[in-house]
Amino acid sequence: MTLEEQKKRAAEKAVDYIKSGMIVGLGTGSTVKYALEKIAKLIEEGKLKDIVGIPTSKQTEERAIELGIPVVTLNKYPVIDITIDGADEVDEEMNLIKGGGGALLREKIIAQASRRVIIVIDPNKRSKKLGEKFFVPVEVLQFAEEAERKFLESLGAFVTKRLNYDGGHFITDEKNVILDCKFGILENAAKLASILNERAGIVGHGIFINLADEIVTGE
Repeated sequence: MTLEEQKKRAAEKAVDYIKSGMIVGLGTGSTVKYALEKIAKLIEEGKLKDIVGIPTSKQTEERAIELGIPVVTLNKYPVIDITIDGADEVDEEMNLIKGGGGALLREKIIAQASRRVIIVIDPNKRSKKLGEKFFVPVEVLQFAEEAERKFLESLGAFVTKRLNYDGGHFITDEKNVILDCKFGILENAAKLASILNERAGIVGHGIFINLADEIVTGE
């Protein structure tokens, strides 16, 4: 089974948790795209009714609208029944690193507002401890970019500013920049998350502690 087949299998399995009438958080990424397609198919076939989706990114919003999935805002529906999203790394305690696609802030907001969070991954995303396979994305205000870079470096990170594929500066949906931070293996991910939470210029980071209810892989 190829990696793409595993992604598709995991995403479609996660969609089985969705029932008619639910408010659904729609994640961002290469695995979740298969979930969007499955949801749209079930709506078209009449097997899912009265579903509304709350996207975690403008990219997901555009794709959901293209597929015919009704889209609403978090302000209108502040409590979400279930969210399906991906992850860049998952440890043995089901903590996550997210943000490779740049939507980490909205993804965390949606996850915290959800009654249940289902994470879909391919098996390559699993690790013993966070940081083994992926860096930590940190979203910062443009106003504070250099100050936060120095702060992150003082914590031991090797910091690079995220760029677009064309070499331009990557700007998030909330008009912030992302500093990708290589800390190495995180011996205490919760402690690092707490430190980052306290820093004013940091508006979000990719360490997700105790937010996933279930992990679905393509195996």
